[in-house]
Amino acid sequence: MNIKLLAIDIAKNVFQLHGNDATGKCVFKKRVSRKKLVETMVNIKPCTIVLESCGGSSYWHRKFTAMGHTVKLIAPQYVKPFVKTNKNDANDAEAIAEAASRPSMRYVEPKTIEQQDIQAMHKIRSRLVKNKTQLANQIRGLLLEYGIAIKQSHYALREVLPTIIEDAENELTAITRELLNDLYEEFINLTEKVKNYDAKIKNLAKSQESCQRLMDIEGIGELTATAIISTMGNPSDFKNGRHFASYLGLVPRQHSSGQKTQLLGISKRGNTYLRTLLIHGARASIGKIEGKSDKKSQWIKEKLKRSGYCKTLIALANKNARTAWSLLANATKYDINFKQAA
Repeated sequence: MNIKLLAIDIAKNVFQLHGNDATGKCVFKKRVSRKKLVETMVNIKPCTIVLESCGGSSYWHRKFTAMGHTVKLIAPQYVKPFVKTNKNDANDAEAIAEAASRPSMRYVEPKTIEQQDIQAMHKIRSRLVKNKTQLANQIRGLLLEYGIAIKQSHYALREVLPTIIEDAENELTAITRELLNDLYEEFINLTEKVKNYDAKIKNLAKSQESCQRLMDIEGIGELTATAIISTMGNPSDFKNGRHFASYLGLVPRQHSSGQKTQLLGISKRGNTYLRTLLIHGARASIGKIEGKSDKKSQWIKEKLKRSGYCKTLIALANKNARTAWSLLANATKYDINFKQAA
């Protein structure tokens, strides 16, 4: 058995293996449990292993690479067209092998442990912020049932809710006051947790020189800078800044045929979280261009007149993504008057 290409459909507990020889013929098929996977792989001679890029794929990339194998990751959307008939583990593994056999196939770079640490920090913080917002909305909704309306800001809720609970003249019952007091304590607890993660991310940004250079760009702070570092990894994995912006989905979708070219809204591919941070940062930058005369501010003003607010917002987020790639790829500092061409 001479396996040249081994495709593995990874899962939580069961893994499907599909091995091809040098001619592309299937010479190995096996279904193994998580406990038996490492033992199985040790007994296979070094070959090219292909996995779908998903949860756990970076971990297995490190494991199999340490065994002497050459490991590649493929984005799931590039595998789907090769799935034959019905979907099952065997067909999925075969589709991965078929996709990897294409000379023009594109591969995904695995995440390092350091990148995964930063991403974990961001994911936990994002979940806490979401929980905090949901809790605030629930509190407002409950208060409206008793004829009490408060402002939407979290600051207003934190300041006003204790007074509302203690106010004996409103229609809140003793039971409701007790429930609202529990929700208030939970809200304060979530607020403190978010602050703790903000502090961790801020300290991380301060400790990395690359983050400091990224934060010189208008609209990029500690959150966005660390998110860029964890997402981009090695800048050489991208051809140029436009490639990185395209990876984040900050470019138009295309629906063209023949001599007719049609550009649609942005593709929204890639990392949704980082794309959102860049767009929010661009929104903040646009609101601060009054009175500025640098090249970038002039470009924003002209873009607003020509294309309107929404298109300018996306264009600026795209520009910041390209600038970030250029700073990291070339190890340079940011110059606001430099015309970015990456």
